[in-house]
Amino acid sequence: MDAFTAGLLQRIRATESDLSRARDEGDDFLVEVEEAELDDLRRLAAEHGVEVGASGV
Repeated sequence: MDAFTAGLLQRIRATESDLSRARDEGDDFLVEVEEAELDDLRRLAAEHGVEVGASGV
């Protein structure tokens, strides 16, 4: 696995964790921010052929 792929997958995992935390805390604004970030990361992964599982990494 190259550095780009590893870094991207790490960012996806971190964002998923942040999203979960925001949901647990009831922070609706942060949930929206993290969802948008996750969408962007998944789109980037798809554009570069990086496979991300259905439930994340």
